[in-house]
Amino acid sequence: MASRRFTQILMLMLLALTPGALRAQVPAGYRGTPYHDARYHGGAQKIPGRVLCAYYDLGGEGVAYHDSDAKNSGSGALNPADGTYLNEFRMHEAVDTSYTKFHDSIDNSPYDLVQPPENLLYVGWTEPGEWFNITVEVDKAGEYAGDLLYTSNRGGTISVDVNGKDATGPLAIPTTFNKDEPIAWRQWHHWNILHKFVRLSLPAGTNVLTVHVLTEGNMNFAYLDFQRSAH
Repeated sequence: MASRRFTQILMLMLLALTPGALRAQVPAGYRGTPYHDARYHGGAQKIPGRVLCAYYDLGGEGVAYHDSDAKNSGSGALNPADGTYLNEFRMHEAVDTSYTKFHDSIDNSPYDLVQPPENLLYVGWTEPGEWFNITVEVDKAGEYAGDLLYTSNRGGTISVDVNGKDATGPLAIPTTFNKDEPIAWRQWHHWNILHKFVRLSLPAGTNVLTVHVLTEGNMNFAYLDFQRSAH
């Protein structure tokens, strides 16, 4: 019994001496900061918990994100600038953002595989090569599995980095295209959820997650809901 206890203490000491073993190592010199505005001021998003993609970091092009063009195709464009929070959400940034709408059966159509909440912000109009960073605060080091709420009219692949290092490799996203859909543009609004889709080994503390769009694009990402994984 004494020898087992000694072994446990020795292992804890070795972990404590190993850089980054128990605490996160955010990339040196990273200048992005957790998203905040007049409505959201919760700081780094929490894991375990729901991580909203539209709350990607502040910092701009090349720091917090990379987008293929400078225009937000959702906020202020598809959603006219009318003074409302949702229509003008991050409208001066390049990442394309929008929100779920229940009028005219847009995001609550019978072709949803799952129905999202109304007025849920999301990142959309994605193209291969684009990426965005999300700063998160991890309660305890360990293995986590994330459910992804998304749409994809033709499938595609993404990957996720943790603190600047690829943590998942390519992840294949199934298409939500439905041949029975009578309205062509609504193919971009068939919502689905992939359970335990993103699996990450996360150190405790502040981490930066990077979502990369690898192939196909034309996907909408609402959130990743992370919980501790039981393998």
